Formats: sequence, C-alpha cells, structure tokens
Amino acid sequence: MINLFCLGINHRTAPIEVREKFSFSNEELRAFLSSTKGQKFNEVVLVSTCNRTELYFVPKNEYPNGTPLWQTLATAKNISGIVKPENFYHLSSYNAVKHLLRVASGIDSMILGDIQILGQIKDSFLLAREISSTGVILTRLFNKSLHVGKRVRTETALGEGAVSVSYAATELASKIFDDLSKRTALLIGAGETGELTKKHLLEKKLGKLLIANRTRERAEELVGKFGGSVVEFSNLANELKNADIVVSSINIPTHILTASDIKQAMKQRGNRPLVIVDIGVPRNIDPACNKIDNVFYHDIDALSHIIDVNLERRKAEVPKVQQIILDELIDFSNWYNSLQVTPTIQQLRESVEAIRRGELEKHRHHFSDEQLQEVELITNRIVNKILHQPMVNLKNGTASSEDETRHKLHLLRSLFGLDKKVTHE
Repeated sequence: MINLFCLGINHRTAPIEVREKFSFSNEELRAFLSSTKGQKFNEVVLVSTCNRTELYFVPKNEYPNGTPLWQTLATAKNISGIVKPENFYHLSSYNAVKHLLRVASGIDSMILGDIQILGQIKDSFLLAREISSTGVILTRLFNKSLHVGKRVRTETALGEGAVSVSYAATELASKIFDDLSKRTALLIGAGETGELTKKHLLEKKLGKLLIANRTRERAEELVGKFGGSVVEFSNLANELKNADIVVSSINIPTHILTASDIKQAMKQRGNRPLVIVDIGVPRNIDPACNKIDNVFYHDIDALSHIIDVNLERRKAEVPKVQQIILDELIDFSNWYNSLQVTPTIQQLRESVEAIRRGELEKHRHHFSDEQLQEVELITNRIVNKILHQPMVNLKNGTASSEDETRHKLHLLRSLFGLDKKVTHE
C-alpha cells in the first residue's frame, strides 16, 4: 500500500452553491500549501477547478491527526457552516492514484471527455512544485496523470465532437466557414450560453465579434472582458448585413428576426452564406428563414441531435481509456514497488559486505599484502556471484502483485536480519 491519500469534493457529491465556495485562487492555493506542507504533509498538491477541489497528499504519519482535513479546507475558505462531511470523498493508496488518472483522462468530468481538466491539473502541479510542496511520489503521480491525458488525446477520440450547446454552435460555424479569422459573428444575448459561445468562437480565432443584448450594460461588460463591439438590440435586422454567423440565445416569446428581415439582409450581403444558430426556447428567429438560399439555420433540436451523436461516440471510447488507465496504473505500481526493493537490495549488499570485510580484518595477519589483495578479489567475486541471482529476481519481481513483492521483501529482510542491528563477531 502507498501512504498516499485524496480528499475531494466534486459535482457528484455537492451542489454548485457548495462547490463554488471551495474554488481556490492561485494566491489561496499558495497560502494553503505553504501553511500545511511542513505540518501535516510530506507532500501535497491541491487541484481546484469549477467542478472539483481535490487534495492529494502524503502525510507525515499514517494520516493527519486532529481536525478533519475537510474542515481544514473549509476553514481556509471561511465557509465551515455550509458544508457537510458527506460532501467529501476519501481515497487512499492505489484508489487515489486511479482516481487522478481518471480525472486527467476526462472520464470523471461533468462533461465526458473534458479537454480543459488536463491543463488545470498541470497548472496545479506546477504551482505546488514552485513552492516545493511536492516530492518523489506526487511528482511521479502527477507526471503520470499528464502522460495519461496526452495518451487519451492522441490514442482515442474521447475529446472529439461537441457535447455542449455553445461548442456545437461553434462547430457548425466552422464547418461552413473554413477560416473564421475572416468572419464576423453577431451574438444576440449576453447570458451564460452567449458567453460560452463567444469564448469558443474566440478560441477558433474569430475575426470580429458583435454583441447585442436587451440590457446594453451586460453587453458592454462582456466586451470589456473579452473584446468585440456592442450593437443596438433595436437595430438587429440592419446588423445582419455585417455578420456571417448569428447565434441567438435569449428568453423572449416572439421572433426578434423574421424571415423577411433575413431575406432583405441576404440581398444586402450579395447572397453570401449566413449561418444562424437559434438556441432560444421559444425560438428567437423565424425558422422559415431556412428556406432562403445560402441561409444555414439550426435550432436547439438540431444542436441536441449533434450533441447526442457525439456523446455516444465519446462513450464508445471509454473502454479504450480505461485500458490506458490500467496500463499506466500497473506501471506506476511497478515503479513504486521498485522504491521498496532498491533500499532492501542496498542493505543486503551492505550487510554481506560488512561480513566479508569483518572476516578479512580478523584474518589479515595470516596473509602477506600480496596474498591479501588476492583474497580481497576472490571474496569480492564470491559475494557478487552469491547476491547476483537473488537481486535480479527481486528486481524483476516488481511486476508481480504488491502483496507478493511485499512478502518477498519481508522474508528477505527477516532471513538476513536487515531490520535489526546486527553485530558480526
């Protein structure tokens, strides 16, 4: 067993109003790690994202005594009153290792195949390493998790295809227009969906962004945060001639753009293609516009179908991901077992060498200097040959189960008295 633990809270164990209060900024991460790494932990990394906060640690003893760790986290955020013990999960040894590998792969995320989590894990690890709160075990573990994430991205299709409405809207636009850097998008609505769509479009190197919202202040807030230009909500029909992509996501009972508005805009545009993604329920834009040449109209049902198909494709990739995790878990186990084997081999060699030198010292007066050199050489070779096969077998045996390796080590240490202070007379 590894003296390694994970304490966490995520989207499965706590509602958003609790999880969001456990989100640590970089400054808070540094402060928490700095204040605890020498007191409770030999090694510690804290991963904090919008959907999870997880503490990975190697304790100074078997497990930190005193105040429960979930209370320590709650105290650090000044929110002890709103969280309960059942909001947290506790994992130990290889269960903690496997959990991190699952998180890094994207199969433990709220959105299956989430591609952002790997970067968040990397940032958390680098921050912990920066303030020297990692050691041999967590350094190996987090490097292993990053390796798993990269393997999943390159060897499976888990992260491919849109599985969110905002990303599906962006993918639709990308299929119509190869180069978004030469295109203009008009976002109608500055709510959460609109903001996410805007972020995805900007990640695709969108050329120009226009934002319209019934409350102009909210549109200006988004522009100040991410760039773009605010246009008047009352002037939407006139703005269509400037846009190549229209994404609408507002709650309104009537159509804000009619088929007639769009037909007129197409004349002004010289019939250049126009992509319209209507995420509103009820629909914000007259679906009859889909009959107009070069207008590509998609509503929430069309996006949902795309998402469902992509989600099924991602689910089909999960067995491949699980096999990658199993392979890397075995590799980590072999590495950890080798940490136990190496000190034992070193102690065994030192013990046998001490016996050899002790016997030589007792009998050196029976030999000349020249003879002593010869005896030294011969006894050295004898010791090496006696130890060679056991050491090879012990090293090669790290691929066996942890229990078997531990049994071999215990037997060897017991037979040779390596855990006792032995005096050779």
